[in-house]
Amino acid sequence: MVQNRRLRLLSYVVIFYMLLACAWWSVLLFTKNRDAFAAKRDKLRILMIADGAVNDDQAFFQSAPYIDLEKHYKQQEWMIMGEALVFIIILVIGIWLINRGYNKEVNSALQRRNFLLSITHELKSPLASIHLVLETLQKRQLKKELVERLTRNGLIETERLNMLVNDLLLSARFETAYQPNMEPLNLADLLATIVERQQYKHPKATISWIYDDSLSPIIKGDQNGLTSVANNLIENAVKYGTENPTIDVHMKAKNGKVLITVADDGIGISDRDKSKIFEKFYRVGNEDTRKTKGTGLGLYIVAEIVKAHKGQITVADNKPRGTVFKIILPAPGVKAAQQASVLAS
Repeated sequence: MVQNRRLRLLSYVVIFYMLLACAWWSVLLFTKNRDAFAAKRDKLRILMIADGAVNDDQAFFQSAPYIDLEKHYKQQEWMIMGEALVFIIILVIGIWLINRGYNKEVNSALQRRNFLLSITHELKSPLASIHLVLETLQKRQLKKELVERLTRNGLIETERLNMLVNDLLLSARFETAYQPNMEPLNLADLLATIVERQQYKHPKATISWIYDDSLSPIIKGDQNGLTSVANNLIENAVKYGTENPTIDVHMKAKNGKVLITVADDGIGISDRDKSKIFEKFYRVGNEDTRKTKGTGLGLYIVAEIVKAHKGQITVADNKPRGTVFKIILPAPGVKAAQQASVLAS
């Protein structure tokens, strides 16, 4: 980090020197051009007076040879100023590109550092919990209720570890060529099952499932991918929610599209971070001060899967507090199912 700062300082010194050199040579060329013009003007005036072409300075300044000479050197002055201006513009663009590249590199290095810190914690925590559960069950004779509670905690930590591994594998696939396995899918049933599992996993949360339409359209989608989308959004809502969070999962199907919303009552997302939260490894704050769990992959995976389904995802503020994620997916079967329902009625 110190070496990078030194290199950046050195680059600023070089850029500052180049600006000074540009200004110096521009002034020098401008002055030399003026001196050359003055010398040729005086020589031309002497020659024209000696030849009797002009009688005084006024006639000389109105003569065609002088006007042509003045025009020629004026053009050279504009050329000098234009070249200096182009050089400065190119230099400014270069400075901007260098700064942007440097900032991207610094942010990327910081994100990688944060990711390594978070992934270490995310892997060690469930493994330690599972190890403790198994060790306790092995060494002690426990009541049935306590065994069930420990088993439940172990299953939750195993599921958490499984989700983390799946997220890592998915993010790696996005780097190469991710192709969703499109198949006929009842999205309403899938989301209802996911909400039920998440409610079991987070008993303190209130997760409601609302589906406005009586139809259950069959769409084409990747079941594993869309499961990951729903799980990540609900986990995110729980993670950044209140102590007893309220989460609404809502789905509407109309005119060949499906709208899925996941709304929470948590801390919300600032306007500055809304444009960045779908970037890989991006998390608000840093791993040294952040208390919430996570790797910065969840929303990145959500955005990539939605994009692979030719859908759109947006984020907005909830009222009076919290965040709302909206996903729009193409579902041609919705329109056909609605028309069939109308004809049947």
